[in-house]
Amino acid sequence: MNVLTNIANFEYAGEKVFTDAKDFFPILGTDYVEFYVGNAKQAAYYYKTAFGFQSLAYCGLETGVKDKCSYVLRQGKITLVLTSPFDPESYISEHIRKHGDGVRVIALWVEDAVQAYHESVNRGGISYVEPYKMHDEHGTVIISGIRTYGDTVHLFVERKNYTGVFLPGYEPWHSNYEPTPIGLKYIDHMVGNVALGEMNQWANYYAEVMGFTNLVTFDDKDISTQYTALMSKVMSNGNGRIKFPINEPATGLKKSQVEEYLDFYKGPGCQHIAVATDDIIFTVKEFRNRGVEFLHVPGTYYDTVADRVGIIDENLQSLKDLGIMVDRDEEGYLLQIFTKPVEDRPTLFFEIIQRKGAKSFGKGNFQALFESIEAEQARRGTL
Repeated sequence: MNVLTNIANFEYAGEKVFTDAKDFFPILGTDYVEFYVGNAKQAAYYYKTAFGFQSLAYCGLETGVKDKCSYVLRQGKITLVLTSPFDPESYISEHIRKHGDGVRVIALWVEDAVQAYHESVNRGGISYVEPYKMHDEHGTVIISGIRTYGDTVHLFVERKNYTGVFLPGYEPWHSNYEPTPIGLKYIDHMVGNVALGEMNQWANYYAEVMGFTNLVTFDDKDISTQYTALMSKVMSNGNGRIKFPINEPATGLKKSQVEEYLDFYKGPGCQHIAVATDDIIFTVKEFRNRGVEFLHVPGTYYDTVADRVGIIDENLQSLKDLGIMVDRDEEGYLLQIFTKPVEDRPTLFFEIIQRKGAKSFGKGNFQALFESIEAEQARRGTL
């Protein structure tokens, strides 16, 4: 389904649309992120071992579910659901064949899933699933949903009358293998990649349908190198708990990271998930000890950091040793680092971020970041 054809009536109306937009329904936070994967059991082992997630819940043959299995992991306020199909002809299997392992569901925690559905659909949201109830001995959950870019969907989850471990149909997952957490707290933002010419339409979709505002816009002058460029709009709900930057490629001499993603993911989708920590040095050391690979930051990047960001609490040599970048805005500074893709296809990756007052997205690091990404693309032969 080409969802974009269904929002063709949304014309880009400039910044004023986003500035004046209002929350049409409250979003309390990110409820969970669901990945469709080829082998959920092995993927769960990876995210437990490498990322420090803990076992939470499970559904599958043992719980009476005959078409799929799902492993639910949690660390801090981050909940991941890893789902694999049993039927090779199912829509889950088709998603995996097309995209590889990737994000299918970005579920949003809401006070009223019925209201969220009708408010968004009445404003042009593309229905994915009408409101329905799930029951068990722990209470009731109400779920509804709309479509967004590519094959990605948003589910609205209302769980105020539910006390179970995750959702009805899931059982607690008890495991003897629980590696220690590594300090991940919550999802800071999730980035979507869309095709050339689609960024404004999807930004307007979030503004009109869900009442998001445009926090900041980056053009190809902000995010570019000698060879590649992209453009981005950062969309946020009213309380700032949900932030969705939307990227599109810009014209360049070579293939940009967004174009590479679109080629290998076979369409728009979630490019990266930014997870927050209160101690990025500890978190990144743990990641590295557990085998997670990060983009290499040129050593010359750190020659100008002190002049650019001023006084910071962290030891600059420690940041350089780990490849952690720093940027400052008028409210403080942030520290960030990006993993290499966590799939064999060069698609999904993670950002680890620690905010020390800053509300921005590391604009001062774009040049070094792009050069690092281009170096990896060159190694893959896709630049």
